[in-house]
Amino acid sequence: MDKKSSSFVKQATFLMVAGLIVRIIGLLYRTPMKATIGGLGYGYYGYAYNVYNILLLISGYSIPVAVSKLMSERIAKKQYHNAQRVFWGAVIYIVVIGSLAALVAFVFARQLLPAGAEGAVLALRILAPVILLAGLLGVLRGYFQANNNMMPTSVSQILEQILNAVVSVAAAWFLVNNFGTTEETRASYGAAGGTLGTAAGVLMGILFMLLVFALNRKVIKKRVRRDTTNHVESASEIAKVILLMMTPVIFSTFIYNVSAYIDQSIFSPLMLAKGANADDITTIYGVFSGQYMVLINIPVALANATSTAMMPQVTTNYAVGDYEGATQKIHEAIRMTMFIAIPAAVGLGVLAFPIMNILFAGSPDEAGYMLIVGAVSVIFYSLSTITNGVLQGIGKQHLPLRNAAISLVVNVAILAGLTWFTDLGIYSVLLATMGYSLCMCILNNLSVRKYLKFKNELMTTYGKPLAAAAGMGIVAWMVYYGLSIFVPSQLVCLIPAVAIAIVVYLILFVVITKSTEQQMRAYPMGNIIVKMMKVLRIMR
Repeated sequence: MDKKSSSFVKQATFLMVAGLIVRIIGLLYRTPMKATIGGLGYGYYGYAYNVYNILLLISGYSIPVAVSKLMSERIAKKQYHNAQRVFWGAVIYIVVIGSLAALVAFVFARQLLPAGAEGAVLALRILAPVILLAGLLGVLRGYFQANNNMMPTSVSQILEQILNAVVSVAAAWFLVNNFGTTEETRASYGAAGGTLGTAAGVLMGILFMLLVFALNRKVIKKRVRRDTTNHVESASEIAKVILLMMTPVIFSTFIYNVSAYIDQSIFSPLMLAKGANADDITTIYGVFSGQYMVLINIPVALANATSTAMMPQVTTNYAVGDYEGATQKIHEAIRMTMFIAIPAAVGLGVLAFPIMNILFAGSPDEAGYMLIVGAVSVIFYSLSTITNGVLQGIGKQHLPLRNAAISLVVNVAILAGLTWFTDLGIYSVLLATMGYSLCMCILNNLSVRKYLKFKNELMTTYGKPLAAAAGMGIVAWMVYYGLSIFVPSQLVCLIPAVAIAIVVYLILFVVITKSTEQQMRAYPMGNIIVKMMKVLRIMR
């Protein structure tokens, strides 16, 4: 494994570990928060958070990607002064756009929420200023990502989520017990308390990143002073390149993620028109967005980590004309992602009910069935996340935008048709999101293939890991349900089932793929995996 590949794996591992820790914390605090604010309050929280996410997508969510790409291009050509000007241009951009988005969220909160979700207005207004703060945090993270340093981003994400968890539960409890007089007000104030945690977490993330930036200030200034580039980009040139990069990235990311907002905006009114109860709709949608999607997003977050780590290197290779190097990096990223995403999808599907029951006490049966049916979306979303990053890294930002728009039309057609003409209820939303993720995955893959002559290694990248994961799934199911005959505790049965499943998957993966020691070291935690395989005499 060469130095560049080693660096990529290292940076991706940092982000993967951080992403996993962040998602685990997210799972742990949602259970006591839901118990505090109730199913209705959890539904309001989900509604407010979806609107917040959409406005954040428009204003600043894509900032780390844009900053990382634009700065990476200039750093690859040793244009450090221009890279620094891009950074400050992005700061100005996010202050302007983020402030406007925050104002819209605060003033038009009621209009932005779907019918029957008036109780989420307070929560959305609390989230309004966080849109600007989250954008600034994204600029700082993008700066260090462009320099192939993922550690600040990783640590800031963990700190952000820890404070988010603590404040969310504490604030929700305080507001519910001091201001909640009816079920409706308890739900409304409880949701607002949950969003206070988001605000506190983002603020913590900014403070940490500013500290890291201050510690690196001398090194940054020294590098800029030693820059011998003849052409220094003007303010108008920087503004132009940021707008040209940001506009398609923002819209593609917006459309890529707006489906959640559109889903709730279509599903709720149609179900109301069919005679369903508003509170029941809010509660079941809360299960979908706050339980099913939360679990699905855990392995997808690992794919996002790979995409983030890959972006600077693909951009650098492409900028200097090393297309073979860019293609090789894409292969590495997809193999690494599927190595995790495929067994994650199988595991979530096989152990859906105990996972839901343990993580979300009192979870309805629908939650488990959602996870069984929709687990395959992990693979589709993970792949489309990687290919989105590739297309943005090679300067084809308009392609994810086009592909996301087509996929969104498919999503809306499936959702509207199933909701109105069938009695599937919340499963209409589930099937629509699955259709969206599959369509996005296929279209992105075709685009990457066209511009980089990239061909998927179907058997190596997908077939063999799937065979290993299938064997793992059978063992996991047998261990869990075998133990459940004698042990009443779901948690006691689940822990050994998961542990054994991981070991079985790794063994089967090494045996089926015939991976060498060097190849396995190219995966996250590769050194540990190799040591384990040698102890088990799978590798010699």
